[in-house]
Amino acid sequence: MHFTEMKKDLFTMPETYCLAHCISADAKMGAGIAVLFRKHFKLKPLQNMADNSPLAVGTCYKVDRALNLVTKTKYFHKPTYQTLTQAIVSMKDICLQEGITQLAMPQIGCGLDKLQWGQVKEIIKNVFAETEIEIVVCTL
Repeated sequence: MHFTEMKKDLFTMPETYCLAHCISADAKMGAGIAVLFRKHFKLKPLQNMADNSPLAVGTCYKVDRALNLVTKTKYFHKPTYQTLTQAIVSMKDICLQEGITQLAMPQIGCGLDKLQWGQVKEIIKNVFAETEIEIVVCTL
Protein backbone atom coordinates (compact mmCIF):
# COMPACT_ATOMS: atom_id res chain seq x y z
CA MET A 1 0.00 0.00 0.00
CA HIS A 2 1.12 3.51 -0.79
CA PHE A 3 -0.58 6.19 1.37
CA THR A 4 -0.42 9.94 0.64
CA GLU A 5 -2.21 12.98 2.04
CA MET A 6 -2.39 16.15 -0.07
CA LYS A 7 -4.28 19.40 -0.42
CA LYS A 8 -6.35 18.78 -3.53
CA ASP A 9 -9.95 18.82 -4.69
CA LEU A 10 -11.01 15.16 -4.55
CA PHE A 11 -13.14 15.51 -7.68
CA THR A 12 -10.14 16.58 -9.78
CA MET A 13 -8.36 13.26 -9.27
CA PRO A 14 -7.70 11.37 -12.53
CA GLU A 15 -10.42 9.00 -13.78
CA THR A 16 -8.18 6.03 -12.88
CA TYR A 17 -9.02 6.63 -9.19
CA CYS A 18 -12.12 5.35 -7.46
CA LEU A 19 -13.41 7.87 -4.93
CA ALA A 20 -14.56 6.77 -1.48
CA HIS A 21 -16.82 8.44 1.08
CA CYS A 22 -19.14 7.52 3.96
CA ILE A 23 -22.92 7.38 3.84
CA SER A 24 -25.79 6.15 6.00
CA ALA A 25 -27.90 3.07 5.23
CA ASP A 26 -30.87 5.31 4.43
CA ALA A 27 -28.70 6.83 1.64
CA LYS A 28 -30.03 10.35 2.25
CA MET A 29 -26.70 12.00 1.27
CA GLY A 30 -28.07 15.44 2.12
CA ALA A 31 -25.08 17.04 3.87
CA GLY A 32 -21.32 17.31 3.72
CA ILE A 33 -19.26 15.82 0.91
CA ALA A 34 -21.97 13.19 0.28
CA VAL A 35 -24.01 15.92 -1.47
CA LEU A 36 -21.15 16.45 -3.92
CA PHE A 37 -20.82 12.69 -4.49
CA ARG A 38 -24.57 12.38 -5.09
CA LYS A 39 -24.48 15.15 -7.70
CA HIS A 40 -21.16 14.19 -9.30
CA PHE A 41 -22.01 10.48 -9.68
CA LYS A 42 -25.83 10.77 -9.92
CA LEU A 43 -26.22 8.40 -6.98
CA LYS A 44 -30.02 8.51 -6.79
CA PRO A 45 -30.45 4.74 -7.43
CA LEU A 46 -28.19 3.88 -4.49
CA GLN A 47 -31.15 3.06 -2.25
CA ASN A 48 -31.95 0.15 -4.58
CA MET A 49 -28.45 -1.40 -4.52
CA ALA A 50 -29.36 -4.23 -2.13
CA ASP A 51 -32.37 -5.71 -3.96
CA ASN A 52 -34.73 -3.16 -2.37
CA SER A 53 -33.42 -4.12 1.06
CA PRO A 54 -31.87 -1.45 3.25
CA LEU A 55 -28.18 -0.93 2.63
CA ALA A 56 -26.10 -2.91 5.13
CA VAL A 57 -24.04 -1.01 7.70
CA GLY A 58 -20.39 -2.02 7.44
CA THR A 59 -20.62 -2.62 3.70
CA CYS A 60 -19.20 -0.77 0.71
CA TYR A 61 -21.30 -0.31 -2.44
CA LYS A 62 -19.61 0.62 -5.72
CA VAL A 63 -21.47 2.83 -8.20
CA ASP A 64 -19.39 3.90 -11.19
CA ARG A 65 -16.14 5.23 -9.63
CA ALA A 66 -17.81 5.98 -6.28
CA LEU A 67 -17.19 3.68 -3.32
CA ASN A 68 -19.97 4.30 -0.81
CA LEU A 69 -19.05 3.13 2.69
CA VAL A 70 -22.16 2.58 4.81
CA THR A 71 -21.05 3.42 8.35
CA LYS A 72 -24.34 4.16 10.16
CA THR A 73 -28.05 3.38 9.95
CA LYS A 74 -29.60 6.86 9.69
CA TYR A 75 -28.14 10.10 8.36
CA PHE A 76 -28.42 11.75 11.79
CA HIS A 77 -26.57 8.92 13.58
CA LYS A 78 -22.80 8.84 14.08
CA PRO A 79 -20.60 5.92 12.98
CA THR A 80 -18.38 3.95 15.31
CA TYR A 81 -14.80 2.94 14.62
CA GLN A 82 -16.12 -0.63 14.35
CA THR A 83 -18.69 0.14 11.62
CA LEU A 84 -16.14 2.28 9.78
CA THR A 85 -13.58 -0.55 9.95
CA GLN A 86 -16.11 -3.06 8.61
CA ALA A 87 -16.92 -0.74 5.68
CA ILE A 88 -13.21 -0.19 4.95
CA VAL A 89 -12.62 -3.97 4.93
CA SER A 90 -15.58 -4.31 2.52
CA MET A 91 -14.04 -1.59 0.32
CA LYS A 92 -10.70 -3.42 0.30
CA ASP A 93 -12.46 -6.64 -0.74
CA ILE A 94 -14.17 -4.82 -3.63
CA CYS A 95 -10.84 -3.31 -4.70
CA LEU A 96 -9.16 -6.71 -4.72
CA GLN A 97 -12.07 -8.42 -6.51
CA GLU A 98 -12.35 -5.73 -9.19
CA GLY A 99 -8.66 -4.97 -9.65
CA ILE A 100 -8.94 -1.41 -8.34
CA THR A 101 -5.43 -0.13 -7.64
CA GLN A 102 -6.01 3.58 -6.99
CA LEU A 103 -8.29 5.12 -4.35
CA ALA A 104 -8.88 8.72 -3.38
CA MET A 105 -10.96 9.92 -0.45
CA PRO A 106 -11.48 12.80 1.95
CA GLN A 107 -10.68 12.27 5.63
CA ILE A 108 -13.55 9.77 5.80
CA GLY A 109 -15.68 9.71 8.93
CA CYS A 110 -14.07 12.88 10.27
CA GLY A 111 -16.21 15.74 9.02
CA LEU A 112 -19.83 15.68 10.13
CA ASP A 113 -19.31 12.16 11.53
CA LYS A 114 -16.81 13.44 14.14
CA LEU A 115 -14.35 10.51 14.20
CA GLN A 116 -10.67 11.34 14.82
CA TRP A 117 -8.48 11.36 11.70
CA GLY A 118 -5.47 9.88 13.50
CA GLN A 119 -7.44 6.75 14.39
CA VAL A 120 -9.19 6.52 11.02
CA LYS A 121 -5.87 6.84 9.15
CA GLU A 122 -4.41 3.94 11.19
CA ILE A 123 -7.47 1.79 10.42
CA ILE A 124 -7.07 2.47 6.68
CA LYS A 125 -3.34 1.72 6.79
CA ASN A 126 -3.86 -1.50 8.76
CA VAL A 127 -6.66 -2.79 6.50
CA PHE A 128 -4.76 -2.05 3.27
CA ALA A 129 -1.26 -2.89 4.60
CA GLU A 130 -0.76 -6.08 2.59
CA THR A 131 -2.08 -4.68 -0.70
CA GLU A 132 -0.52 -2.82 -3.62
CA ILE A 133 -3.33 -0.24 -3.63
CA GLU A 134 -2.45 3.46 -3.80
CA ILE A 135 -4.52 5.62 -1.46
CA VAL A 136 -4.63 9.42 -1.73
CA VAL A 137 -6.39 11.41 0.97
CA CYS A 138 -7.48 14.81 -0.36
CA THR A 139 -8.04 17.78 1.90
CA LEU A 140 -8.86 21.35 0.98
